[in-house]
Amino acid sequence: MNIAIIAHDSKKELMVQYCIAYCGILSRHALCATGTTGKLVAEATGLQIQRFLGGSHGGDQQIAARIACNEIDLLIFFRDPLATRGSEVNEQSMFRLCDVHNIPYATNLATAEVLIHGLERGDFNWRDIVNPERAAK
Repeated sequence: MNIAIIAHDSKKELMVQYCIAYCGILSRHALCATGTTGKLVAEATGLQIQRFLGGSHGGDQQIAARIACNEIDLLIFFRDPLATRGSEVNEQSMFRLCDVHNIPYATNLATAEVLIHGLERGDFNWRDIVNPERAAK
């Protein structure tokens, strides 16, 4: 499975702790992340992470492009709902693309916990049926 991780600045430490807690599960999958989030998680966990640009420099849009091409199987995006941002439109577009391609996504710790346990159980293996060319790799 291809998993994208993104975290707003105030949620980066939470993402690091989440990835430390579930490092064993995440290590069995291909990970990508926006710049700083990927750097922090990789340093804390030793996980291999394909890093894109920082979110404010287009990293969110790079991940959204992969979502649009149905190349992401799961998105974990820890958002700060209280921070004001100009990127809200881009985020909503990313979530819409997830809905279009039936890509499960979490925007907070509670939902991310549910998704990671589902991933561990194999609940998302249907994504390999939807994308058989990727499953063969």
